[in-house]
Amino acid sequence: MRSRNNWLVAIIVLVAFSLWVDLSNRISIINPLNEKVLVDRKTEIRRGLDTLGGLQTLLEADVPNCAAVDAGALDITRQILENRANALGVSEIVMQIAGQCRIVAEFPGVSNPEEVVAALQQTALLEFVDMGTSPLLEGAEVVTDYDPAAAGPGGTVATATPGAAAATSTPTPAASPTPLAGATAESGATTAPQVFHTVMTGAALDTVGVQAGTVGGSYEISFTLKSEAAKVFSEFTSTHVNQYLAIVLDKKVISAPVIKSAITDGQGVIQGGFTNESANALAVQLRYGSLPVPVKVVESRTVGPTLGEESIRKGINAGLIGLAVVVLFMALYYRLPGLVADLALIIYALITLMLYKLIPVTVTMPGLAGFILSIGMAVDANILIFERLKEELRAGRSLQQAIDLGWRRAWPSIRDSNTSSLITCVILFIFGSTFGASMVKGFSITLSLGILISLFTAIIVTRTFLHLVLDRVKSAEHPGWFGL
Repeated sequence: MRSRNNWLVAIIVLVAFSLWVDLSNRISIINPLNEKVLVDRKTEIRRGLDTLGGLQTLLEADVPNCAAVDAGALDITRQILENRANALGVSEIVMQIAGQCRIVAEFPGVSNPEEVVAALQQTALLEFVDMGTSPLLEGAEVVTDYDPAAAGPGGTVATATPGAAAATSTPTPAASPTPLAGATAESGATTAPQVFHTVMTGAALDTVGVQAGTVGGSYEISFTLKSEAAKVFSEFTSTHVNQYLAIVLDKKVISAPVIKSAITDGQGVIQGGFTNESANALAVQLRYGSLPVPVKVVESRTVGPTLGEESIRKGINAGLIGLAVVVLFMALYYRLPGLVADLALIIYALITLMLYKLIPVTVTMPGLAGFILSIGMAVDANILIFERLKEELRAGRSLQQAIDLGWRRAWPSIRDSNTSSLITCVILFIFGSTFGASMVKGFSITLSLGILISLFTAIIVTRTFLHLVLDRVKSAEHPGWFGL
């Protein structure tokens, strides 16, 4: 009895938590002792491309011989593209390799497809370039001595290549409390291009982040270096104090800070008049590096939100109709136990929605189909238990004995049927990871999740409620309550 009461308390707490999550778009948990925020996250339903609308893009390797593209390099390119898009705030991305040199990308809910595609295609070669006492203007194109084949460990470059005639400009340094202080340069006459020495590249970066600048409303990009690069950077900055170390992205100067003091801890800040958006965009490029395989956009298609809204509306209506039919069937056929099962089915729906929001699960049309199917499967275990219950009652068992025996004797069938369904879901998930079968993956996820939750509701919730409601009822006096 005590165990059943404990389960009842646990079920009530779980239902209350599920209702809280289901009815909220954001949940926050604050420590009352120090008012520190322990949990703060959005709990909105995530929707896929077919229910929300967005962008579908076909990318192709930008190389002369498509068949020569290495499969491993293409997969790394896909991972980098996915990481860049996720960091840009595009959620629930689906990227799959199609054939030997193509990648199909889906971006649900994208409002600026041009910016997303442009960010994905950038090579983002970052170089820390020695400019001595004469930095160039921001945006100026430069020629560097960087040779990928001669690069040292961690993106370091050991030696400089002497350049041609030096470029002349008049710098105007600006003081800054950071080790790398911002500087500007007035326009000057350039007589000939100069080859500048690259001290190290973006491969030397260990972590990259965005933080508020020293001036209100400004933003900076903070970074830390890998161990090998940190030593090189420490030696260079120690011998080049009051000289300029330009930050060059794709051969264009984005900032030309002056080294105010030696940087020996492998940490620095890139300043360049960044806004929040531009700082985050640059941080994404630096964090995920250049693409092993350059890509180009072959085809781009926009899926309108109107079609997505219609799809989600019909899917929800189908789910509600299915739930209502199952509830009505259980109540009419199994009477009082059926009503108990209906209550457990409602709890099943609440828990499922809560997990969809917390995991989170991307809601697509195939995913909705998996959820609707799982509603019917959620009562399978209850039907097996109730049929065994009726057999035990006909054999003259007491109601309490019939409940326990009915569950115990139905359990092998429940276990085996649900295990076989879960095995099928795993197979569908594996095959759904291949190109052209992503819809199968969403179906398998929602169906398997529904099966696991239905097992919990049948084994724990329904059984607890049956004892709570029926232990004091005499079935012999009310046979109609049990469909006998």
